[in-house]
Amino acid sequence: MSNVIYINNIIRDFKLGQETVHVLKGIDLEIKRGEYLAIMGPSGSGKSTLMNLLGCLDTPTAGTYILNNNDVSKLSDDELAEIRNREIGFVFQTFNLLPRTTALDNVALPMIYAGASKAERTARASAVLTDVGLADRMDHKPNQLSGGQRQRVAVGRALVNKPSIILADEPTGNLDSKTSLEIMQLFDNIHAAGNTVILVTHEEDVAQHANRIIRLRDGLIESDISKTSN
Repeated sequence: MSNVIYINNIIRDFKLGQETVHVLKGIDLEIKRGEYLAIMGPSGSGKSTLMNLLGCLDTPTAGTYILNNNDVSKLSDDELAEIRNREIGFVFQTFNLLPRTTALDNVALPMIYAGASKAERTARASAVLTDVGLADRMDHKPNQLSGGQRQRVAVGRALVNKPSIILADEPTGNLDSKTSLEIMQLFDNIHAAGNTVILVTHEEDVAQHANRIIRLRDGLIESDISKTSN
């Protein structure tokens, strides 16, 4: 199985006044296509910084990041934005939906940036919303939906451009335990359909859905454990 992500000696420093804060101190990581991975670690361990780098929301201070055979560690902001829209579907704890826009239009949004026609956008967004169990909620706006339904819309939006990777940051952080389980079952289904799924979470029960768990501590990988396949 080929690597979708290859990271070598990634360092990320931040300047705070005269001081330099070393957040990631040399991370090596390979993620194969179709893997289901959870990234864990206490606050300050570097997991959000690593997620931002994996998601091409940020670039490393040093080191190499190859995403789908592209070296993204040295791209410009515009090039990163294009890769992000094409290769990565994001799901955030806070949903990040447009409040005055229907579920259908929220899901179709990334396709506008990709240059798809209105007909293509509507057809694909409808299909994705059906896949995530919201066929009867396409015309609803976020304030007419429950938290779990809003997160389903966010998952649909992440899937709409058929990205290489689904990257989810604390995807159940704002949900009750029953709804969290439903959303995690949705991620299990997405993985079963062949997608690469990367979760960033501090919740053990969420991480246990993944086949591989990486734990960060003080900017380094403390452990990297894969479950054996059944």
